[in-house]
Amino acid sequence: MKLKAVISSLVLTGSALAVSAPAMARDTVNIVGSSTVYPFATVVAERFGRNTDFRTPKLESTGSGGGLKLFCAGIGTQHPDITNASRRMKKSEFDMCQSNGVKDITEVKIGSDGIVIANSKEADPMDLSLKQVFLALAKEVPDPNGGETLVPNPYQKWSDIDASLPAVEISVMGPPPTSGTRDAFVEIAMEGGCKQYDWIAAIKKQDKGRYKSICHSMREDGLFVEAGENDNLIVQRLAQDKDTLGIFGYSFLMENSSRIQATTINGVTPTPDTIADEDYPVARSLYFYIKNAHVGVVPGVQEYAEEFTSEGAWGDNGYLVDVGLIPNPRSTRMDVARKVRSLESMTGNEL
Repeated sequence: MKLKAVISSLVLTGSALAVSAPAMARDTVNIVGSSTVYPFATVVAERFGRNTDFRTPKLESTGSGGGLKLFCAGIGTQHPDITNASRRMKKSEFDMCQSNGVKDITEVKIGSDGIVIANSKEADPMDLSLKQVFLALAKEVPDPNGGETLVPNPYQKWSDIDASLPAVEISVMGPPPTSGTRDAFVEIAMEGGCKQYDWIAAIKKQDKGRYKSICHSMREDGLFVEAGENDNLIVQRLAQDKDTLGIFGYSFLMENSSRIQATTINGVTPTPDTIADEDYPVARSLYFYIKNAHVGVVPGVQEYAEEFTSEGAWGDNGYLVDVGLIPNPRSTRMDVARKVRSLESMTGNEL
């Protein structure tokens, strides 16, 4: 049946909003976004559908950036109700939401995660510094011959960077630019290594755009390969090729710990404790965002969020911990759960 869009004025969550919606209302929560949050959201959705009278939410792994773009496109049941993100919403994305009528958004910080660099257990474990990660993966690097100039990345083998590293070709698979994991990786790991060069760090004060281009641009000569939004494909490749490394969230490492192992970064191994304490250098927070205008229109939107933020799910002994979620401190969980119950809207000032 062809659905026809109609414009109707609805009173939603205490405010009157003009809502564009299909003639036939949706009865299933629609969730998009991060591939890292996807496994956690899937577990919650399956339990929610099984244990309540609501239908099991529909999930699509689009990447954090792609999910936020879909989420912010407008109000109405042709648009997603919730988007997952492995990084915080950017101010530019919040502004895009606002300009498209997506005014009331509740931010839900669900826990912590580490971004790991891993390889097959059939290979020797790696130990890398953030500077070595940058030198291996950046599009341009400081000239190895010295001076304050950049050259196209000349490093072909890990041992070219440091003689203590393996004499094997650099081969790394990672997420695409639409991924929140990619955003977080370049901001934390790549920039963390890049800014250790004082002369590059000084560029930030003069030209932020140039600084970001230097520190965040990944090499494009085939030694770093974008693997799409399916982290499982990276894991499968690592199991097949012991010389390839992969970049993904800690939860995927846990799921596949019989086959792959983590690289230590700056001498720190990613564990729930080192990630929660932020001793592990590449730790980040995970989120999802609720479109409050859809609460009461699409059945189950708020109820799903309440299940996700229940102690039985995301608590210290919750079922999400069993699949790799690193919980927020109890005080943070209580505050976030309160925001979900009251559908507290973001102001944009927190970004």
